[in-house]
Amino acid sequence: MRVLVVEDQRKVAGFIKKGLEEAGYSVDHAETGTAAEAMASDHPYDLVILDVMLPDQNGLDTARHLRSDGFDRPILMLTALSATKDKVHGLDAGADDYLTKPFEFDELLARVRALLRRQTPGGVASVLSYADIEMDLVKRKARRAGQELTLTAKEFSLLEYFLRNPERPLSRTQIAEHVWDAHFDSESNVIDVYINMLRKKVDHPFPLKLIHTLIGVGYVLRQNTH
Repeated sequence: MRVLVVEDQRKVAGFIKKGLEEAGYSVDHAETGTAAEAMASDHPYDLVILDVMLPDQNGLDTARHLRSDGFDRPILMLTALSATKDKVHGLDAGADDYLTKPFEFDELLARVRALLRRQTPGGVASVLSYADIEMDLVKRKARRAGQELTLTAKEFSLLEYFLRNPERPLSRTQIAEHVWDAHFDSESNVIDVYINMLRKKVDHPFPLKLIHTLIGVGYVLRQNTH
C-alpha cells in the first residue's frame, strides 16, 4: 500500500515515513500542499496523511483541492489543534479521520490500518483471501494451506496488492506505483526479482501455482493459467 505524507517538519515527516516503511508501506513525502496535489495527480496513493499547518496553504484547503480533483482515498489529518471545532473543520474539508499532535506512532499506525480496511471489498474486513491464501492485515501474517509464509515487508506488500486484485492482470507500472515509492527506477528488474522471490514462498512448495506471468502485460494472481 502506498502512502503520501504531507508534512513540512522534516523530523516529524522522517519519523512517520520510517515507521510506516518498517510496517511494510511504501511512503512518499511532500512538504507543501501544492506539491502534494501534484503528486496525488501523478500517483495512485492508497492514503494521504496530511498536516494542517503547511507553509504554502493549509491542509484544509489541500484536502478540499484533493477531493475536488477526484481523490477518493482516505485522508488522515494531523494537527496541533485539539478543539472540537477544528476537528469538524477538518472533516468538513474532506478528511476521514483526525489525529492530534503529539501522538504515539502506534496510534497513527492503528488509524492508518483502520482507514485502509474501510477500502477493503466487503467493508471492514481485516483479512484478505484467495484460493488457499489468507492474509491478516492487522497481525501482518500470511498463510497458504494453513502454513505460515515468512515474508519480508516488501514481499508482504506485493502479495497484499495481488490479493486486493485477484484475477486482474497487473502491469509492472501498476505494481511499481502501489508497492514502491516515487523514486523507483522503472527500468530496473526489481519487480521481476521480487516476483520470483515471492513465488518461491507462495507457489513453489504447492502443486497449484497462483502467480502467473502474462507475456507483454505483467502478472496475475489466479487459479488457472488461462
